[in-house]
Amino acid sequence: MSTQKTWFITGAGRGMGVDIAKAAMAAGYAVVATGRDTGAVAKALGSSANLLVVMLDVTSRADAEAAVRSAIDRFGRIDVLVNNAGNFKAGYFEELTPEQIEQQLAATLLGPMNVTRAILPIMRRQRSGHIITISSTAGLIGFEFGSAYAVSKFGVEGWMESLRPEIAPFNIHTTIVNPGFFRTELLTNESTKYAELSIEDYAGRTAEQLKWWQAQNGQQSGDPAKLANALITIAGQEPPPDRFIAGADAIATAEQKLAALKKQIEAYRDLSTSLAFAPDEQRLSHETR
Repeated sequence: MSTQKTWFITGAGRGMGVDIAKAAMAAGYAVVATGRDTGAVAKALGSSANLLVVMLDVTSRADAEAAVRSAIDRFGRIDVLVNNAGNFKAGYFEELTPEQIEQQLAATLLGPMNVTRAILPIMRRQRSGHIITISSTAGLIGFEFGSAYAVSKFGVEGWMESLRPEIAPFNIHTTIVNPGFFRTELLTNESTKYAELSIEDYAGRTAEQLKWWQAQNGQQSGDPAKLANALITIAGQEPPPDRFIAGADAIATAEQKLAALKKQIEAYRDLSTSLAFAPDEQRLSHETR
């Protein structure tokens, strides 16, 4: 088995995935760059002895298993998995079809699970590995017009936090990344789809939201190449962080969430702490069992 570390990156044909793959190769790692369109991946990354381009639709478990087999056949190991592939189904909850919500969950929650499930046996055999999953500030706080996306990212957060202690005994680490607004291709027509239904009560706000979101494309303040290099730094740390809040705007969002939670805790502390059995009630409850 080679001692050169191998990075396995999903969604490497466009956006942030391209920057992550380029940064990993520049750092001297072998890279398995995956995407639904291998031609786009190869065009974005070129050719290298340390690069393997593999077709992978993360919503397909068969694709995930085949891609992992190809990676092992070529490089013999997988050290870092970057769950990056995703999309954005935007719209008010009532206007999003059940199919759109299912598609969001399939790509952004179940997809990373498919890939991670395929790779974990490799990392367990190695007794080493690092799973980096790209979440979002939408995994910290929900937002208007983003319920489907937020539910997928909230799911990612709970899954990764639960997975961490399960695989820690095998020397496998996890890192949740919460980026703010980065100038990726998430808001392009290829990655963002808007609600299919139209309900009159939401019409005015929908028009405002569409105008705002479409104006953000290409104007985000975050530099994805810098984020990619930050991931290289994180992956080289021992141990790597459990979570990385990426970007000044993301830090502001996280601090807003913390402040809101603290405010709610303090507002209802007395009521909340009054809910336990009183000592005598606790004793009587045990005696009647």
